[in-house]
Formats: sequence, C-alpha cells, structure tokens
Amino acid sequence: MTDDHPKYSTNGMPFRRLGPSGLRVPLFSVGGWLTIGGSVVGDPAKDIIKTAFENGINFFDTAEDYQQGKSELEIGRVLKELNFRRTDLIISTKIFFGPRDGPNDTGLSRKHIIEGAQECIARLQLTYVDIIFAHRCDTTVPMEEIVRAFNYVIEKGWAFYWGTSEWTAQQIEEAHHVATKLNLMAPIAEQCGHSMFRRERAEKEYAPLYEKYGLGTTAFSALHFGILTGKYNDGIPAGSRFTQPMFKGRVKGLEAPEGQEQIRKVRELSKIAEGLGSTPTALALAWVAKSPNTSNIILGVSSAQQVLDNLKALEVLPKLTSDVMEQIEKILDNKPAAESKNGRPDLDVSWRV
Repeated sequence: MTDDHPKYSTNGMPFRRLGPSGLRVPLFSVGGWLTIGGSVVGDPAKDIIKTAFENGINFFDTAEDYQQGKSELEIGRVLKELNFRRTDLIISTKIFFGPRDGPNDTGLSRKHIIEGAQECIARLQLTYVDIIFAHRCDTTVPMEEIVRAFNYVIEKGWAFYWGTSEWTAQQIEEAHHVATKLNLMAPIAEQCGHSMFRRERAEKEYAPLYEKYGLGTTAFSALHFGILTGKYNDGIPAGSRFTQPMFKGRVKGLEAPEGQEQIRKVRELSKIAEGLGSTPTALALAWVAKSPNTSNIILGVSSAQQVLDNLKALEVLPKLTSDVMEQIEKILDNKPAAESKNGRPDLDVSWRV
C-alpha cells in the first residue's frame, strides 16, 4: 500500500516541550485570528498552511469564535485538501467566546465546554485536537466544574491536553490546586501576549508558575500588533491592520506620546536588526523566542511570504548574545521588576491586554 500523505520534515525548525508535558511543539505556529477564514480564504489560506508545513511548522492554532467559526472551517477544509497525516499535525483551538449568542453558548460551563469542543472538532473535520484552551477564565463558574469538564473532554479523546489563555496567575494556580485535589490533569500551557512592549504578565506575574509547575507559554502578538515590524514608523500604511475599524483605539494610542515613544524605540531596534543582517520583525520574534519559558510563538500572517519572512527569526536567535540582549534592554527600558517591596514575587493582576 502506498503512502500518499505529504512527507513532513522539521526542516531545521527547533522543537520545545509544551510546558511540563511530553508534547513537542515547533518554536513557531500559525494562528487563525483575523486572517484565516476572515481576510484570507481559498488558495491564499492553503498557500500559507502548505508553506508553513514545508518549513517545519506543523502547529496551527484557532478558536471557536475566530470569524464566528469560519477560521476552524477554513483550516479544516485546507488540511483535508492537503491530506496531511494527522499524526504529523498539532492542532489547538479555544473555548469561551462561542460563535452564537445563546445563554449557554459562551463561557466555561460544563455544558459549553463539552458541546463547544464537539462543535470545534466538527468544524475542523477532525476527530480530536491536540490542545484545547480556555480562552478566558469564567469567574461565574466554579473552578472545579471547569477542571472536571476539560478533563472529561480529554477522557473522551477529543483533546490530549488543555491550557489557559489570558488567565491571571491566581486563576491558573487555583486550577492546579483543584486538579491536584481531584487527581485530574492541570493546564499545561498559557496562551498570552508577550512582546518587547508587553512584558509584565509573561515575565513577572507568571514567574512563580514557571518554577512551580513548569508552565509554558504559546505567545501571541509578539510583534505588538505590527508596531515592532517598523511599518508604522512613518504613519499608517494603506491596507495595514491599523486601517481596520476594530483597531481605531490602537491608532489613537500610537499617536499619543507613549505611542510615539514606542516608535522611537522601534527605530533604534531597527538599527540593531540591521547590524545583525536582519529585520526588526525577525529581531522582535527572536527576542520572545529567547525566553526559556516560551514554548511556542503564534504567527499571524496574511500571506505565504510572511511565513518565510517571519521564519528569518531562526537566523537571528543564535545572534542574540548577552551583549546584544543588553543593548536591546537599554533601548526598551521596561523590564518588569522581579520582586515587590515585601521581597516576594509580585502577582499584580491589574495588567490586561
């Protein structure tokens, strides 16, 4: 019998364990937020996923609410057409913001977690996902119900692991306590924003969790909504993300003094990138990858060429010596304080994306 599946090769892509689990994930993945199933459909979406796969990226992330479920539908369609071997893929999705508005179509009730997981899998045309994330923490639902429901999904074989996204350190800690008490599986990863301009939560608030539980992160917005690419250094280019109505507030922030200070820093960072023979984009991605707690970085791309451009970060990563990192730190001047005044890790939860 012949094997008609496209052959997968890591193609030099580094793999890291996802948190404390045995699952190995590529350093970079492709996410479906805003693009796949939204602004990118058909052959362009297929080209993105095919190019990613050919360059070692076999991890694709989406969510039940991305484009009201259309992201999952488009990814599922493309994966079926490309005929990848399922064991060569790592697929994750997220539950919380359902694609419908019914009283039980959102949140983390046992009902929505279980039914939502089944609908996600159906849209993806799969029998299971590798990781299912709680897209937010539902403070209206007892943590025991949340942990039990995600474990039920795992026991049914609909997912292998579960994680959190945009949870506070205290909420993740509570989930671990409940899982330990009930002898259930705790979340293995947190999907959080992490970039040169967004550091508090990933580097400070979660610090005790990395040490205590081996928590790993799947970082998103490593380019800080594109600001770190340098494309906004001279204004808002036509067709860029900030021309979309949903980013109107971000544009105002960019025009404010704090935003202009960020642009100044990006110009300085661009000089470092040039000295390394690379781009600001690759430098920003490599900088997040440098963290030992980063298991994976989710790329938001709208073309196959962007996948290749972003992967140039792999060439920059070994060039980030202690001297280069120190130069970057001086420009950023925003490193979170390691401890609070009482000498204990500061678990400030006021910071939000």
